[in-house]
Amino acid sequence: MNWRMMLTLENLAYLHRACKQLHSLSYGKAYKTQWKPVLSSAYHMCSVQLHPQLWQPDISSQVRLLTTKERKKSGKEKLRLIKPKVEKQEVEIMSEMTVEALAKAMHKDIDHIYEALLNMDIDLDALEPDSVLNEVWIKHVIKKSGMKHKWAKLREEKVKENKDAVRRPPADPALLTPRPPVVTILGHVDHGKTTLLDSLRKTQVAAMEAGGITQHIGAFLVHLPSGEKITFLDTPGHAAFSAMRARGTHVTDIVILVVAAEDGVMKQTVESIQHAKNAKVPIIVAINKCDKPEANPDRVKKELLAHDVVCEDYGGDVQTINISALKGDNLMALAEATAVLAEVLELKADFTGLVEGTIIESRTDKGKGPVTTAIIQRGTLRKGCILVAGKSWAKVRLMFDENDKGMETASPGMPVEIVGWKDVPSAGEEILEVETELRAREVIDWRVYAEQQEKMKKDLEVIEAKQKEHTDAYKKEREGFTNMTWRQRQSALYKAKKHQMYWRPKERVESDKNKLPIIIKGDVDGSVEAILNILDTYDANEECELDVLHFGIGDISENDLNLAETFQGIVYGFNVNASKSIQQSAAKKDIKIKIHKIIYRLIEDLQEELSCTLPRAVEEHILGEAAVLATFEVTVGKKKVPVAGCRVQKGELDRKMKFKLIRKGDVIWSGNLSSLKHHQNDISVVKTGMDCGLSFEKNIEFQVGDEIVCFSEKEVEQTISWNPGF
Repeated sequence: MNWRMMLTLENLAYLHRACKQLHSLSYGKAYKTQWKPVLSSAYHMCSVQLHPQLWQPDISSQVRLLTTKERKKSGKEKLRLIKPKVEKQEVEIMSEMTVEALAKAMHKDIDHIYEALLNMDIDLDALEPDSVLNEVWIKHVIKKSGMKHKWAKLREEKVKENKDAVRRPPADPALLTPRPPVVTILGHVDHGKTTLLDSLRKTQVAAMEAGGITQHIGAFLVHLPSGEKITFLDTPGHAAFSAMRARGTHVTDIVILVVAAEDGVMKQTVESIQHAKNAKVPIIVAINKCDKPEANPDRVKKELLAHDVVCEDYGGDVQTINISALKGDNLMALAEATAVLAEVLELKADFTGLVEGTIIESRTDKGKGPVTTAIIQRGTLRKGCILVAGKSWAKVRLMFDENDKGMETASPGMPVEIVGWKDVPSAGEEILEVETELRAREVIDWRVYAEQQEKMKKDLEVIEAKQKEHTDAYKKEREGFTNMTWRQRQSALYKAKKHQMYWRPKERVESDKNKLPIIIKGDVDGSVEAILNILDTYDANEECELDVLHFGIGDISENDLNLAETFQGIVYGFNVNASKSIQQSAAKKDIKIKIHKIIYRLIEDLQEELSCTLPRAVEEHILGEAAVLATFEVTVGKKKVPVAGCRVQKGELDRKMKFKLIRKGDVIWSGNLSSLKHHQNDISVVKTGMDCGLSFEKNIEFQVGDEIVCFSEKEVEQTISWNPGF
C-alpha cells in the first residue's frame, strides 16, 4: 500500500476522533476533556492544522456556564437541608376553658390571651382569669399564636370510695338499758333558769356569769334525793344565743320552760316553744318567781294558750308547776314531775359497742388544749377511745365531769368533758367512735374531700352565673351599636369606658374609707357562733362595710395582731385574755384590742366603732323666716340686680348666716346674701316684724309669696342604722 494512502487513513482516523470529542463536549459529558492529538507511533505523519472556528469551539465559556448551573443546583439542595419544615406546637383544648387554663395549656401568660382576643367580639374589660371561653374564642387564640389544637382526651375520674363513719343500726330492744333523762332548761333572759339549776345542784353558777346572764351552754348531772339522776342542760336566754338553744333541744328528752310569773311570755319564751316543737320534745312549764307580790301564774297560762301550749288546768297535757327558784319553793315537785315524765317516756340506750354522742360546747384550754363538752348517747366512753367529730379526731386522754373531777367511763345520758382532740371541733357535731387512728384519718380525709367537691360545685355555679351575667350585659351594651358604623361603634365604646374609668377610682376610695375590718376571738365555739349570728343581721353595708377578717377560739395571739395591722382592723375578744406582751405590741402597732365579758356590751361597742367611720352629718337650725311682699330691681354699676322686699315673720335674719328661697314647698336656691338693707341702710340683723330688702349672691328672680329662710349649719356625728335586735 502506498504510504500516501496510509497517511490519508491516519488523517481520517484523527478527524473521526476529533469529531467524537466535539460531540461529547456539546452534550457536557466530557467538558473537562482536553484536546489530545492522536499520533501514530508506527508511521511518520504530517501535522494537519484544522480550522479553529470549525474544529476548536470556545470550550471555556461552556465549562463556566455548566459549572454555574451545577453550583446553583447544589446550593438549592443545601438550602433545603438547612431549613427543614417546622411543626406547629399542639395545644390540648376542651370545648370550654378558662382564660387561666388556656394560658397554662399554651405555656403563655394571661396577657398573651388578652392580646389575641383584641379584635374578637368580646368584652375584654369584663374578662377575668376565671372567665370561661367558648370553642370559637379558644381556636382563634391558638390560630393567632401560630399553634394548632387537638382535643383533650376525656379522663374518667376515679370515684373515691366513701369511707365516712356513720351511726350503727338500731340495737336490739332486748339489749337496751335505762339511762338518765337529758333535760334542757329554756326560757327568756333573766327569768331564773340558772338560779333554778343552782337550787337543784346547791351551787352558785349564776354568780359566776358576767352580767348575771348565762352566756354558755352548761351540762350538769344532778342527783335527786330519791336517788335518780337527771342531766340538765342550762341554755342562755339572751337573744344572741338562739343557736345554742336550738342545739340544746336537739339532744334533749324533756324541756323545762321557765316563765317569770310577773313578766309572762316574752320573745325568747316563744322562740323556746318553737325549738321544742321542732324537736318534738315534751314540755314542762315552770312558772318562776311566784313569791313576788306582782306574780300572776294564771295570766302566764292564758298567754301560753296563744302558742298552742295547753296546760293541764285548761284540759291539756302540759304540766305546770309554780316555783320560786330563789327560795327553793316547790322544787321537789318539779323534779318529781320530770322523773315521772322520764319513766313514761321509757328512756333506754345501748351501753355496748362503739360510742355515739353530740358535742354541746367546745373550747381551747391553756393546759388541756382543745376540750369538748359532750352528751354520750350510745356506748360507753373510756380513755384511749378513738373519736371523730366533723373534720377533727381525738384519742381520749382525759375525761372530766362538770365539777372538773376525773372520770374513767361515761355512759349514755351523761355529760362529759373530753380532752385529746387534735383540733377544736364545732359545737353540734356528731361524735362517732372508730376502731383505729388510721381509720380516723381516712374518715377525716374523706370529709375534707367531700367538702372540697361541694365547694368546687358551688364555685362552678357562681362562675357560670357570673359568665352569664357578663354575657347578658355585653349583649345589652351591643344592642345600641347595631346600626352604627365601625368608627361610630369605637367612639361610643371609648366614651363609655372613659366614663367608667373616671368614676372607678373615686368609688374605690369611698369603699375603702367606709370599711371596718374586725377579728373575733371567743372562749368557746358557741360564743363565737352567737356573735357571728348577730353579725349576720348586719344590714348597713351602704353606710359602712363590716368585714370579719378572722374568727376563732382562744386568747388573742400575735397572728391576730399581724392580721389586724395588715388590714387596719380591730380585735374583739369575748371572755378571753390578752397578755401584757400582746397589749404592748398592740400599742406599738396602734391596734385596738377590745375585750368584753357581756355579749351585748361587745355589740354596743361595735356599733360605736361603725358609727365613727361615718362622715359627719350637717344639721340645719332655722333662725328666722320672712315672706316676700314685693319685688323690684336696682342698678349696681351696669348690672340690674333683683331685690326682694320682705317682712320678717319669725325669728331674725342674720346676714352672716345662710339663706334658702322656698317657692311652693320647693327649695329654689340656697346660699349667702349679697346685701341686706333697712330704709336704705345696710344692716346685719333684721328682727321679727321689721321690713327689709335683700338680694342673693346669684341673680335669682323673686316672686311675691316666696319664703326666705335664714338658717345655721352644724356638723353632728352620725349613728349606724344597724339594729341587732336587743
